[in-house]
Amino acid sequence: MRQLGAKRRLFLAHVIKQNIKFRNWRLIGPWVLDSDNKIRYDFDIFYIVHEYTVKMELDLPIFEPGWVWLAGAGPGDPGLLSLHALNGLRQADVVVHDALVSPEVLSLVRPGAVLRHAGKRGGKPSPKQRDISALLVTLAREGKRVLRLKGGDPLVFGRGGEEARSLVAAGIPFRIIPGISSGVGALAYAGIPTTDRYTNSSVTFLTGYGVGGGIAEDIDWDGLARSGAALVIFMAMSRIDQIADRLIKGGRSPQEPVAVICKATTPEQRVVETTLANAHRDVTAARLEPPALIVVGEVVRLRAALDWYGALTEGKVLDPDPLGVDSHAAASLA
Repeated sequence: MRQLGAKRRLFLAHVIKQNIKFRNWRLIGPWVLDSDNKIRYDFDIFYIVHEYTVKMELDLPIFEPGWVWLAGAGPGDPGLLSLHALNGLRQADVVVHDALVSPEVLSLVRPGAVLRHAGKRGGKPSPKQRDISALLVTLAREGKRVLRLKGGDPLVFGRGGEEARSLVAAGIPFRIIPGISSGVGALAYAGIPTTDRYTNSSVTFLTGYGVGGGIAEDIDWDGLARSGAALVIFMAMSRIDQIADRLIKGGRSPQEPVAVICKATTPEQRVVETTLANAHRDVTAARLEPPALIVVGEVVRLRAALDWYGALTEGKVLDPDPLGVDSHAAASLA
């Protein structure tokens, strides 16, 4: 997106407002008349007109000084940002962002905004959660408009609730802006539905990260294994061997389909399809790196039909009936 200087933006905004106020039709949208009455298209004016029009038509909120907006940036593709999140980026004085927020999303900040990295990554030096929460409070008390931007959704394994409670305790006004969780967006870009009537009527989102460094022990793994629900597991790639072992011991078939989605919705997206029995071996061989999401369940088989991203980028040929349950209908449509 075009980045204009602050003075240029203020000048154009003033010109646009004055033309609207006095019905001066020498400026009609982005088309302007030069001094010699020749029509010219001004891209800067188009940009400002578009921005003001969208705000007026949608009645998007004004980001007031001293407020904190906790927003989700989605799984990576900037096109998956919500309008509220984009509105926050265009008004914020300071953006305190996680490591998983893509550079393309951060490039949408207004000119002059300050970027503050506050990412937490497993196994790497990271700021303490209490320090991040304290930073939000400090910046808001300085009268800044603070956008706390998190990958995915701020309240889905994102500690957004902890930060919001810190703001409440400090008397800081805030807004929560949902984002598309990678638990939904990553699957969609991998061609895997979260539910399908032929495979599963329920789905469970869980984290594989335990407090002591192993898998989460407060999860009923045996119950999950018996449930038959599709499993979408966050922050678990380094523990995939332990998770697969627990699920198999709990009753899941060693041949149950598994997909590991790495760097979802970005040009670097990779997907490895495997089984519970072979998951650790295949992920290691593929040399996948976080961030990654693990999907367990028969629903993974539908990727053969729904991998639209692979068809678009790699020319993959899709199978309309990978489960063999609707072969007659598929043949009739051929």
